[in-house]
Amino acid sequence: MTSFSVSTPTLASLALGGLLCATALSPAFAWSLKEAAEPYKGTEIHILDEVTPLQESFAKLVPEFEAESGIKVNYQLLNHFEVINRGQADLLSGRGEYDAVMNHGLQYGLLLDAGVLMPIDDFMKDPKLADPDLDLADLIEPAYSSLANYGGKTYSFLQWNYNMVYWGRKDLFENKDEQAAFEAKYGYPLKPAETFQQVHDIAEFFTRKSGETLAGKPLTSDFYGIVMEGLNGGTTYVSVWEVFIRNMGGKLFDEAGHPTFDTPEVVKGLTTWSDLWKYAPPGQAEYSLIDVPTVMGNGIAAQSIAYSDFVLGIDQPGSSSLAGSFLYGPTPRSADEGDAYFSAGEPSGLTISAHSKNPEATYLFLQWAIEKSTQEKFLSSGVGVPMRNSSWPLLIKDDNRLANLYEAMQGSMKGITATLKMPRFFEVSDVMNRIFQQVGLGKVTPEDAAKQLQQEVSAICDPCVLQ
Repeated sequence: MTSFSVSTPTLASLALGGLLCATALSPAFAWSLKEAAEPYKGTEIHILDEVTPLQESFAKLVPEFEAESGIKVNYQLLNHFEVINRGQADLLSGRGEYDAVMNHGLQYGLLLDAGVLMPIDDFMKDPKLADPDLDLADLIEPAYSSLANYGGKTYSFLQWNYNMVYWGRKDLFENKDEQAAFEAKYGYPLKPAETFQQVHDIAEFFTRKSGETLAGKPLTSDFYGIVMEGLNGGTTYVSVWEVFIRNMGGKLFDEAGHPTFDTPEVVKGLTTWSDLWKYAPPGQAEYSLIDVPTVMGNGIAAQSIAYSDFVLGIDQPGSSSLAGSFLYGPTPRSADEGDAYFSAGEPSGLTISAHSKNPEATYLFLQWAIEKSTQEKFLSSGVGVPMRNSSWPLLIKDDNRLANLYEAMQGSMKGITATLKMPRFFEVSDVMNRIFQQVGLGKVTPEDAAKQLQQEVSAICDPCVLQ
C-alpha cells in the first residue's frame, strides 16, 4: 500500500488556496452593476438621444437599469436635427445640461477639436466600474474603432450602428414575366443588384410610363426604376461619397487630410450616381433620408439605397401595403475595383460631456446599454440594428420574416467606417450636398463638379481631418 504525507506548510498553503478560490468564486466579489452603482445611488443623469424606432424600443429597457442601479435616468429623445443642434450647443457652451449626448460620427471632429468630450479610458480600466465581461472585441468593426478612437484615447462605445442597404421590390423581382423579360434584354437573371451596372440595368428596365404594364397589370401612373436622396441638405452626400465615389476608387481626402476631389475616380463615381437620376421620380431633388422610405412604401419605385432603420419602419404590417414584399442586399459596388468594398452608414455613440458632474454614473449607463444581455433584450422582438457580432444569430433565423434585411445589414457593415473626424464637417457637407444635387439635376458636369468641390472645400479647410 502506497502512503504519503503532507507537510504542515503544504496543508496551510492548500487551505489558503482554497480560501482564495472560494473568495474569487463568491458572488459577493463578482462584478455586478448593483454593487458598482452603490456609490451613485440616487444620482440623476441626463441623456440626450434621437428619436427613431430603435431608441423608442430601447427606452423601454431603461427602467431596468434604474431598478438595478438606483441611478435615475432622464432619457430625452428629440428628432435628428434637434439632437445635433441642442446637443452640440450644450457641449460647446459648457452648460452641462446633459451628462451624455448621442453624437453621430460626423460630429466627433468638431467636438474633439473643441475638447468637450470626456475620454472613457479611465473608467474602462477601473475594476469598480468596468464590467469584465463587456467583451469589446464583439463590437462590430470597422465601425466601432473608427468611431470611438482618437489620439490614443477612447471617447465612446458603438451605440447606434446606422447603416444603408440595397432595397428592392420582391414582388417585382420574383414575377415570372418580369424575370423572363429582364434576362432576355440584359443576358443575366433579375436579382438584387450587387454592382452599379446591375443597379443601372434594373433602374432602366423598370422605369415605365402610365398605361404600360408592370407585373401583368396596367399602370395608372408613372413608375420609376430607382429612388435616392437628392436634397440639398441632410445626408445626400453619404451614399454619393461612401458608396459611389469610394467604390470607384475615389478618395475625397488623402491620408494627411487634404482635399482630393478633383480626380478621375471621383468623376467616375459622380457620373455613375448622376446617370441614375433619369430613372428616378421628378421630385428626387427634394427627397431626404425620410422621404426615400416613404416613396418605396408607396410603391412607385423598384429599388433604392436607404438607411436600414427607416426601412424597418416601412416593412411592418400597417406601415405599408407592401410590407413583406421587399428584398434586400448589401449596398452595391463597382465590378472593376477588385475586393475593395465600401458601404454607407453613420456609426454613432453616446459621449460623456466634459462638463458632466456625474461621469461615473453616466459611464455605468453607457456600459449597460451595450452589454450582451441588454442587447439581447433589445433585439428580442426581432427588430433592431445590431452593434455586436454575437447579435446576428438573434435576428438571422428562419422564423424572422426580416432575416433577409439583417443579412443585408451584416454585409453592408463589413464596409462601413465612421465619418472622418473633421472639425468643419458641416461646412464641407453643405458644399457637397449643393454640388452633388446640381450634378444629379444635370446643371453641372461631374468633371466641373470635381473641380468646384476641390476649390470650395480647400477654401474651407486644408487639411480638413484631425490627425
